Amino acid sequence: MQKQRMSGQNQKTDKRIAWPIIIMNFTGVYDYEAFAWNNKFIWLDCRHLYGTDGYCDREGALALKGMIADYPAEGVHFIDSGNYHYLTKFWTDKLETPFSLIVFDHHPDMQPPLFDNILSCGSWVKDILDHNNNCKKVIIVGSSDKLIQAVPKGYERQVRFYSETTLMHEEGWQNFSSGHINGPVYISIDKDVLNPASAATNWDQGSLSLWELEKLLAVILQKEQVVGIDICGECSTTLNLFEEKRETVMDSRANKELLRFIRSSSGLQ
Repeated sequence: MQKQRMSGQNQKTDKRIAWPIIIMNFTGVYDYEAFAWNNKFIWLDCRHLYGTDGYCDREGALALKGMIADYPAEGVHFIDSGNYHYLTKFWTDKLETPFSLIVFDHHPDMQPPLFDNILSCGSWVKDILDHNNNCKKVIIVGSSDKLIQAVPKGYERQVRFYSETTLMHEEGWQNFSSGHINGPVYISIDKDVLNPASAATNWDQGSLSLWELEKLLAVILQKEQVVGIDICGECSTTLNLFEEKRETVMDSRANKELLRFIRSSSGLQ
C-alpha cells in the first residue's frame, strides 16, 4: 500500500481546498479496513509508540505532537480506537483562534484522570476545557444519561449536553437543529455513539443509527464553519478471526460512508 505524506502548510478552512485525510494507525486495524486503502490518504504509523494506549504519558504526548506537527487541524483525521480519543486535544491545540468543540460520543470523557498530569481517553474533554483558552464551548451529543450525571460540577456554563434520551424525542432533535454557534467548530466523532448494528467498537455503545448520526452532522456541516474533524471508534483486534473480519468490514463501511457524507455535505474534496 502506497502511503503519501503531505505538507500541512498553507492549508485553510476553505471549501475550494482539498482537506487532507489522515490515518493514525496505532493498532494496525486500518490495514484491514478497505476504506483506508487509498494512496491519497496520509498514513502515520503509530504502532511503535509507547505510553499512548488509553493513557498518554509525557513521552507519548511529545512523540504524537511531533508526528502531527506538519499537518493542519483542518482535515479529517482517523485516530483508531476510542483508546486514542484524547488525540482530539492535540489536534485542537493547533487551532489558533477561538472555536467550539462538538463531540459525538456515548461517553462524556470528562472524568478526572486517575493519575495526575496524564491525559486519558476518559478525561480529554475536561483537559481541553481546563487548559485550552481558545475552546469557548463544548457540545456533547449522544452520551449516556447516567454518565452525564457523573460529570464533575463547575462546567455548566461551558458544556451543553444532548443526551441519548434527549435525542429519542422530537423536541431534542428540534433543539439541536435550531441551535447556531458563532465562530469555528471542530467535530469529533467516536463511533461508540452508534448502535451495534452500525459499528463495532471496544467500548459500550449508544443507540444512534448511522443515518441518525448523519442527520445530526448535516445540521453542523451546512450551518457552521467547520475547521476540522476526527473519527475514532475502531474495534481492537480479537482472537476470533470470524468476529474480527465482521467487525473490520462493518467499521470500514461506516468510515467510508461518514467520509462520503462529510465530503458531499460540506463541499470538501
